[in-house]
Amino acid sequence: MNDQTAPAPAPRPPKLGHRFRGFLPVVVDVETGGFNAQTDALLEIAAVILGVDENGDLVRRQTVFSHVTPFPGANLEKASMEINGIKVDNPLRLARPEAEALAHIFKPIRQAVSENGCTRAILVGHNAHFDLGFLNAAIARTGIKRSPFHPFSAFDTVTLAGAMLGQTVLARSLQVAGLGHDQSEAHSAIYDAEKTADLFCLLVNRLKGLMPADDGGAPEDAGEPA
Repeated sequence: MNDQTAPAPAPRPPKLGHRFRGFLPVVVDVETGGFNAQTDALLEIAAVILGVDENGDLVRRQTVFSHVTPFPGANLEKASMEINGIKVDNPLRLARPEAEALAHIFKPIRQAVSENGCTRAILVGHNAHFDLGFLNAAIARTGIKRSPFHPFSAFDTVTLAGAMLGQTVLARSLQVAGLGHDQSEAHSAIYDAEKTADLFCLLVNRLKGLMPADDGGAPEDAGEPA
């Protein structure tokens, strides 16, 4: 008789399905050719998919990124281009047309939404409605019918940092939070998205003790407008 017992199965990674009313937080940063989402070019988009670790803390899981080719007739404001430093005609950008760029970004987000038992993604950003506005404009231009993101609700780290840290500027918020900020890397979609993700995770994790106990049941109104 074999007294050996089978090893216990590896624990499944925690899911986010019940943490944010059924939404999966995804941090997004865009670099653009101006401030008008309808007329100005979308040039870069980065998305950081979040998850939870074995302690229930919010953490970064995956970053996806794409350079974007300006849509036909898109405006490029000189002041904006000087700030972001993007050279649109640089062949090394390997930019994708908007439809391809969004498909590249959305594929892993949809997968993460499913794997986490969520209903859809919700955009997290620093001045989140700026990023959401450009994202929604690109979705409309490309005719994408089913965006993984909630169309108008968002989590804004400006509000969270202002309430919890007394700062609203991303660089200052990061410094006060002890996360550091490299000005030479700023205005890169990847850098800004990942630093915003670190800030959001830190602030949300500080609030974890205030959350009611999870009863394991899916919210009845998950996916409805926030």
